[in-house]
Amino acid sequence: MKKMIGTLVFAALTVTAGQVMADGDIDEGKTKAMACVACHGVAGISSNEIWPNLAGQKAGYLVKQLKAFRDGTRSDPVMSSMAKTLSDPDIDDLAAYYSSL
Repeated sequence: MKKMIGTLVFAALTVTAGQVMADGDIDEGKTKAMACVACHGVAGISSNEIWPNLAGQKAGYLVKQLKAFRDGTRSDPVMSSMAKTLSDPDIDDLAAYYSSL
């Protein structure tokens, strides 16, 4: 029994250690997301299958992808130009908002 509990605790810690939480403000992110609505939808659900849904994505994933577009390690004509204008706090706010949906 102790071994099973230890294994479960270890598994839970391993899973949560890999998650990155955005330090952003959800309300600020909602306001900043107005620029994203045309492609990603009002509630983060895209109406076009070539544009990804953002609602419910993990905050750490969203932060990583937005920074990659901004810094040029990931390239897309539209997203790269949009992300170039984002500061780290902007990215954190957007990630907090979309991950909260």
